[in-house]
Amino acid sequence: MLNLHQSKQLLRLRWTAFAIVALAYVLSFFHRFAPAAISGDLQQTFHASGAELGGLAATYFYVYMVMQIPTGILVDTLGPRRVVAIGGIIGGLGSLLFGTADTLAAASVGRLLVGLGVSVTFISLLKLNAAWFHDRHFATMTGVTILLGNAGSLLAAAPLAWALYYVSWRSVFAGIGVFSLLLALLAWFFVRNHPGEADLPSLRELDGKAAHPPHDGHWFDGLKVVLKNRATWPGLWVNMGLAGSLFAFAGLWAVPFLRDAYGMDRAEATRHTTLLLAGFAIGAFFIGMLSDRLGRRKPVMMAGALAYSLCWLPLLFGVPLSTFAGYALFLIMGLSAPSFTLSWSCAKEVNPHALSGMATSVVNIGGFMGTAIMQPLVGWAIDRAHAPETGVALALVDYQAGIAILLGFSLAGLLATLFIRETYCRYLTAD
Repeated sequence: MLNLHQSKQLLRLRWTAFAIVALAYVLSFFHRFAPAAISGDLQQTFHASGAELGGLAATYFYVYMVMQIPTGILVDTLGPRRVVAIGGIIGGLGSLLFGTADTLAAASVGRLLVGLGVSVTFISLLKLNAAWFHDRHFATMTGVTILLGNAGSLLAAAPLAWALYYVSWRSVFAGIGVFSLLLALLAWFFVRNHPGEADLPSLRELDGKAAHPPHDGHWFDGLKVVLKNRATWPGLWVNMGLAGSLFAFAGLWAVPFLRDAYGMDRAEATRHTTLLLAGFAIGAFFIGMLSDRLGRRKPVMMAGALAYSLCWLPLLFGVPLSTFAGYALFLIMGLSAPSFTLSWSCAKEVNPHALSGMATSVVNIGGFMGTAIMQPLVGWAIDRAHAPETGVALALVDYQAGIAILLGFSLAGLLATLFIRETYCRYLTAD
């Protein structure tokens, strides 16, 4: 048992670490979705085609995807404090470069550095959650993490569109870069990797159980354990299909699609994406909490994936949407999509606790791999369907192949949920 001083210290260190890294995660979501709101500005500034715009936006996801396993290795070996601090510096400098870029190439380099810097925040936060919260609350805290992180995606939708009436997009990204550098300093001085660094017992020991054993041996041996575990892999494909299609749509193509296919202005289109992302944030929290309360992962994941996939059909066929119907569709889409977030819990629970960073990082590759593929692929499909020399504006028919691609990936994610191993919300390797 903890005395009063230790209890207060545990709570203070827990929430200090969570708050700082969660703010860094908010920035990662802002960068992820901001191109949708400034797509027109970027095309005008850099004279970019649809495919080039998709490539610029996807640069973030390419490096984010590549960095997931290295991030898992780093947080399992160096600890999240150092990783988040270094990432904040790189991401802050990248945002400053993006905001001052004069060419598409320079903007792409800035976007790449941003992706590199913020790619470490989520896995670091999951590692901190695993260390500072009880095992039985992991999915709930993952939901809270997504809920808070989505404040960044919400800021990147309607609030960003509003801000652009008063300041340039360049000023916004320069300011975000400075804030990222400040968070890096806070992480270095105030985040602790786990309770043991403050001479406190682990949360598992407070539950009267033996502490999770550390990993013995080289990090490469741990990575092999995770990669050879067949139960690790289905979550990657769930993420690719569900998260990839959602991020590709909300992060770039939703606003142009609603503008061209449904005749909405930018403000109305961004209100729809704001509601989509708000639903995603709320859904992530309640899906995680529901899963922890039920003691089940797989049924919740499958139900959400099915509902999300069905939401693409009205958009594919151009079903007329009233304002209410459009908002309702995007809200349901957002509420059901985060069923994929349970794949992180499953990946953690089918692998040793000491390797939780690597396990969640392998699964997390899927969402960014899917987005990196789909954003330019959808742009290519739009360019192929539309002949710009005709002078005719884009319409629904030009987007249908792209929407079909997004639907196809979401159905693949639904199929992958069938292969998820049910963990009943506990570590299979420990209990």
